[in-house]
Amino acid sequence: MTIKVGDKVPSGALAHMTADGPAKITTDELFSGKKVALFALPGAFTPTCSAKHVPGFLAHHDALIAKGVDTVACLSVNDAFVMGAWGKDQGVGDKILMLADGNADYADALGLSFDASGFGMGKRAARFAMVVDDGTVTLLNVEEPGAFEVSSAEAVLAAQTPGRRSAAQRRVSRADTRCLSN
Repeated sequence: MTIKVGDKVPSGALAHMTADGPAKITTDELFSGKKVALFALPGAFTPTCSAKHVPGFLAHHDALIAKGVDTVACLSVNDAFVMGAWGKDQGVGDKILMLADGNADYADALGLSFDASGFGMGKRAARFAMVVDDGTVTLLNVEEPGAFEVSSAEAVLAAQTPGRRSAAQRRVSRADTRCLSN
C-alpha cells in the first residue's frame, strides 16, 4: 500500500555518510519533532537527479527553512559511500542530508519503489517529494515515470504555507508561553 497524506511514516533505518564513515539513522531520529522535506530519486549521478532535482533543493534550501522546514533530505537506493560522494560532487554541504536506502527497504515500506531491472538498475525509489511534520505526511508529490514536475523544490516550496512553523517550533512556542504565564 502506498503512503498518503495524513499517514504516519513507517519506521525504518537508513544510512548517511559522516566524517567517521557510514552511520545509521532511524526514521524516528529523522522525523520526530521536525518538519522534513524529503525528496527521493531513482539514482545518484543520474542526469535529471544531478542536473535538476538536487540542485533545485540546494538552491531553494533557505526558502524552505524560512517556511518552517527543519531538514531537507535526499533519499536514493544507493549505498552511503555513493550518497556521500554524490553530495560532495553536488556541493550540498550540510544543507541536504544525503540518505542511502541501499536495498530499497524504506522505498518499499512507503510503497514508492519500482523495478528498473530492464535498465540494469534493479529496484529503485520512485521520484517523489514529501513533507513530513512530526512523523505525519502533509504533502506527497509522486512523479509519473520519466517526469520531473511535481517533485521539484519549486513545487514543494509553493505548497508550503507562508510562515508555517514546524512541530518543533510550535512546541518551543508553547513552552515559551507557559514560562511567560507562570
